[in-house]
Amino acid sequence: MTDHLKILLQYLLPKHLLSRLIGRLAAMEGGKLTQWLIRRFIRQYRVDMSEAQHENPAHYASFNDFFTRALKEDARPLVAGDEVLAMPVDGAISQLAPIEQGRIIQAKGHDYSARALLGGDKALAEPFMGGDFATIYLAPKDYHRIHMPVDGVLKTMIYVPGELFSVNPLTASRVPELFARNERVVCIFDTPAGPMALVLVGATIVASIETVWAGTVTPPAGKRIQRWDYDPATAPRLAKGDEMGRFKLGSTVVCLFAPGKVTLSEQLLPGTPTRMGTEFGTLNRG
Repeated sequence: MTDHLKILLQYLLPKHLLSRLIGRLAAMEGGKLTQWLIRRFIRQYRVDMSEAQHENPAHYASFNDFFTRALKEDARPLVAGDEVLAMPVDGAISQLAPIEQGRIIQAKGHDYSARALLGGDKALAEPFMGGDFATIYLAPKDYHRIHMPVDGVLKTMIYVPGELFSVNPLTASRVPELFARNERVVCIFDTPAGPMALVLVGATIVASIETVWAGTVTPPAGKRIQRWDYDPATAPRLAKGDEMGRFKLGSTVVCLFAPGKVTLSEQLLPGTPTRMGTEFGTLNRG
């Protein structure tokens, strides 16, 4: 199948219907059929089960249980130091750069609005103008829990309805404003690095996006933006390395930081593999 046809099919397919149907199937406890699917997936994508808390595929009653599997406690050592940011996910760097004129690089020849990514609220987006971003793509083989790069207090969560295009590198290079048009959950934290946004972007067959404080945010999918603001006195507080959310089937995380607050690692270039807990960057004090 040509790349052009792959993209055309994404425009034509009923992506939400397909994704929700697959989501229901992934949640089913199908016995031998579920075990066959899990083992086939492991072989197809070369999943390293030696890192999993439960290595035997037979432990998982549903495909979702397998896909959101926990890792062994020592599988992802957390980078030390209060000044050092931790990588939030396993995956690969898609893009990493400054946010210039309110735009975020998506791929060569494509960018999109940071304000649109965050749901269209100008005041919410303003602190990130001129800051830095990193987009990290999670492949099917990857560990699919998202962790905190730095200590944070949750300020705002926003559900933004949208499309469910694939977020793989081919689609990112062909579909304009991909990450600002897909369904997503935006989480804004107050941190020692200033305001930080973690945006969990949905995709084709991503059946669910969850956070540790709210549980399943989507589905059901809505048609309107929904926003939750949290009282600082009672808001969820998460430490560096704590789990903050997860995908049921793979997707992308976009991290945004305010100007001058962090220096992201020079070793992180487009295509660089990432492992949760390794060095992501450093805080800029003063």
